[in-house]
Amino acid sequence: MILIGQYDSPFVRRVGIALTLYGIPFEHRPWSTFGEADKIRPYNPLTRVPTLVLDDGEVLIESHLMLDYLDSLVPAEQAMFPRTEPLRRRALKAAALATGMADKAVSLFYEKRLHTEASKMWMDRCRLQIEGVLETLETDRAAQTSAFWCGDRIGHVDIALAAALRFLNDAHPGMIEMSAFPNLAAHAAKLEAMPVFKTIAQAFVAPG
Repeated sequence: MILIGQYDSPFVRRVGIALTLYGIPFEHRPWSTFGEADKIRPYNPLTRVPTLVLDDGEVLIESHLMLDYLDSLVPAEQAMFPRTEPLRRRALKAAALATGMADKAVSLFYEKRLHTEASKMWMDRCRLQIEGVLETLETDRAAQTSAFWCGDRIGHVDIALAAALRFLNDAHPGMIEMSAFPNLAAHAAKLEAMPVFKTIAQAFVAPG
C-alpha cells in the first residue's frame, strides 16, 4: 500500500498509525496538497490527503473509509472499531466528533491564512464548534474508567482524538486552554508517549 500525505495532517496521521499498529506494510509519500498537487492528482482528482493506494491499484480517498477497509483485513477481535453494538455506535460517534473538530481546525487555519481579512463570524463559529466538541468528549472521557476509549486496548477513537488535538494545538497555539479539558489532555499525552505516535508524527508545516 501507499499512503500519500504529510503526517502533520490529523487525517493522514490517523491512517499511518492504524497501518503501523496493524503491522500492514506501506510506503509513505509525504506529498503536500499545495506544493505537490500534481503528484497527487493522478491518484486522487480531488488532490486531497490522505490518499491510500491499495496493492491492487484501487484508491481510497477518505480516512474513515480507509480505516473501515483496514479493519476488514484483521480478525474481528483485533479491529480498532468495535464490531458489536452499542459500543460500535458510541465509538463511531466519538471518532466523528474528533475528526469533525480537526476539520474545523483546518478550516479555521485556512480562513486566517488565505484571506487578507478573515471573517470574524466564521472564525467564531469554528471556535465555538471546536469548544463544543471538546466539552462533549471531555464529559465522555471523564465518565470512563477504561485505559482506552472503548476498553483495555487502543482503538480508532483514541488515535483520532490524539491526532486532532495535536493538530489543533500546533496550528492554533494558545487558542484553546487544555487545562479546561484535563481528561482529554491526559489521555492525549498518554497516547503521544507511545512509540507509534512518536514515529508517525511531523511538526506542523504551514502550507506556502
